[in-house]
Amino acid sequence: MRNFLVTALIMLAGSIIAAAQEPAPKNEVSGTIGRTFISDQGVPNTISFDKTVHFGRGLSFEATYARTMRRFFWGDLAVEIPFIFNPDEDLNYGTDQTPNQYSSTFITPSARVTLIPNLAISPWFSFGGGLGHFVASKDLQYYGTNPGPRIKTTSALQGSVGMDVRIPGLKKTRFRVEARDDWSGVPQINVDTGKTRQHNYYVGGGLVFHF
Repeated sequence: MRNFLVTALIMLAGSIIAAAQEPAPKNEVSGTIGRTFISDQGVPNTISFDKTVHFGRGLSFEATYARTMRRFFWGDLAVEIPFIFNPDEDLNYGTDQTPNQYSSTFITPSARVTLIPNLAISPWFSFGGGLGHFVASKDLQYYGTNPGPRIKTTSALQGSVGMDVRIPGLKKTRFRVEARDDWSGVPQINVDTGKTRQHNYYVGGGLVFHF
């Protein structure tokens, strides 16, 4: 019995040490769903009764791949490639000039810092840049075919904050909430708002898988 207990204790200690020395996963993929928010934009020098272009709150989808490059006692440094797709951003304006909607896609490679990743709640922030791609509808808001240019690709800067929350019983899966701002050029909407850049705010939640 004594030999059995000694052997069991040695095996238990070995298992604990092996688990502690097991390298943490360096890769992750995440998927979230949320909304894109864009501030309404006024149109100067217009005779329309409504001089503001109103943007909807498009249902949007985000997918990200990230790889941890360095680990420190206070957190992790990773590179990430976030991809945000907003398939239907509705537009509303006083006259039948604007397309009824457009889609947007943002791909912005970034650097990300995660603070204290082993805690139950790990805050993070990232910054980077890439491209934004807009495709306007072929239909106008009320009636007729869109006569203007429809497709535009611009540069985009990305800044974001979020947090990953541990899910009990799931070692390599976490719940994520995030807010990202893609600061880009403006889409083709057939009216001149006087703006050359706009903020595309994405707020969403979903899951992160580490491997």
